[in-house]
Amino acid sequence: MGVDLKPSAKTCTSVKPLMNGSRMLVEALKREGVEVIFGYPGGAVLTIYDALYDGGIPHILARHEQGCIHAAEGYARVTGKPGVVIATSGPGATNLVTGIADAMLDSLPLVVFTGQVATQVIGSDAFQEASIIGITMPITKHNYQVRDVSELPRIIREAFHIATTGRPGPVLVDIPKDVSNAMGWFEDQEEVHLPGYQPTVIPHRMQIRKVLDAIRTAKKPVLLAGAGVLHARAQDLLREFAERAQLPVVNTLLGLGGFPASHPLFLGMGGMHGSYAANKALYEADLLINIGARFDDRLTGSLEHFAKSATVAHIDIDPAEIGKNVPTDIPVVGDAGEALKMLLEERPEPGDVAEWLAELGEAKRQRPFWYHDSDRELKPQRLIQMIHEFTGGGAIVVTDVGQHQMWAAQFYPLEEPHRWVTSGGLGTMGFGLPAAIGAQLGRPDALVVAVLGDGGFQMTMQELALLKEYNLPVKVIIVNNQALGMVRQWQELFYQGRYAHSIIPNLPDLVKLAEAYQIPGYRAKTPSEASEVLRRALAEPGPVLVDCWVTPGENVYPMVPPGKGLHEMVGVTP
Repeated sequence: MGVDLKPSAKTCTSVKPLMNGSRMLVEALKREGVEVIFGYPGGAVLTIYDALYDGGIPHILARHEQGCIHAAEGYARVTGKPGVVIATSGPGATNLVTGIADAMLDSLPLVVFTGQVATQVIGSDAFQEASIIGITMPITKHNYQVRDVSELPRIIREAFHIATTGRPGPVLVDIPKDVSNAMGWFEDQEEVHLPGYQPTVIPHRMQIRKVLDAIRTAKKPVLLAGAGVLHARAQDLLREFAERAQLPVVNTLLGLGGFPASHPLFLGMGGMHGSYAANKALYEADLLINIGARFDDRLTGSLEHFAKSATVAHIDIDPAEIGKNVPTDIPVVGDAGEALKMLLEERPEPGDVAEWLAELGEAKRQRPFWYHDSDRELKPQRLIQMIHEFTGGGAIVVTDVGQHQMWAAQFYPLEEPHRWVTSGGLGTMGFGLPAAIGAQLGRPDALVVAVLGDGGFQMTMQELALLKEYNLPVKVIIVNNQALGMVRQWQELFYQGRYAHSIIPNLPDLVKLAEAYQIPGYRAKTPSEASEVLRRALAEPGPVLVDCWVTPGENVYPMVPPGKGLHEMVGVTP
């Protein structure tokens, strides 16, 4: 690839060199070991970009600020390292807002630097002024506005510490133009001490023992594993714990890959478009152990019916999530990995669960995900299965949001962690392509496949330019149903088929579009064409786009209708 991402060595010096705020920023980023910056220049950050010119940190120029921040999210998701973004004041900063909110809901570590108008004109409606601190306060883990250049090194160190510890999340640092120009002494600060921010990492052992006591007496336990397991790099501990305690495992959408899909104890994804076996377990359980998930509404369905017979244990590093949506009997505050270590140290013993495991195993066999196949039409589900087959199940799969996202979650079983990149909580269309770019930069030797809908792709398709510019071998596969598929599905099922603006007219020729960006483009409309084209595309050494015309009216099943419980799924069987 065209970008050599070598970690900047962390620097430390007892000498206090004199430099301007922009040079301080670059030196502080090197101190944090930043590999790459995603950004877009503008007037309020010109001095910062002048410092970046020979600053020694690779910079990726996206074609829109939304592309910058989604790329940073993709990078953070697959590496666990904080994604770093720079944008100018006003519209540059506000164009980041969607990605910041997305990262906040999905617990992704980002450090976002925005330019700001000079301090003496803040509040005067100056050119390209926006109160990005006020705008982002509800959607950042923390934010700063730097008023004194001498404070900049300390603030940057704190920003990285906050973004990457506890529950990860985005931190924004707003830098007025005069501060980036001002001269000051760069004073390194090795230790971060924030009395008001002390995340609980090690759980209370008494609470851990309560969880184990509940396991010993449970006859219908289920283990719900979310993205917190992945953030903690605790997938191996999760597997060992599930095996020793004989607990069936359900993943959330963002937790996929945290437990091997082929494992006998795995029931699949739970929630609105989850598997029958997973939702049966969540509904009928007498013990529900949640590790690193936040009980969002797409998982639980109607709370009136969710796990009503279960003792609920919730392990989470964010105490605000425990008891927020689902009443919790055994709260455990702490890191998922540390909790699993302690659970294993206490020697978990399974209860009398043989009958329950057999019942769930039969449900899994009898009611898998399904679709009506065709030799003439290219079914989207079959397309995902082909991608799985031709990649050996080993690709990093990045999706946009919509029907294709759910089909990818259902029909691309994941055996390994950190190979699933998607927008969960915010459901951000336009996320997929730039996130795939960030993922490829973070994992340059991995096969990255971007599975995108035709609607979401068109929101950020200008980022195709980066694939050619940096020779990123991302395989872009468009699941093209000429519609906003999930919107169309809901209009069919719940709005009497009144398709108000969900059918996309006048789609561009996506193959010609790829060629305009000097990227090979292919099209497939039948299963045989798709098989041939996918083999060719995946063999390409560089980037490629494949426009796959799938059955337009296909729906995602099974489905829990809005307002219904997990036991009220429709479309469980053909």
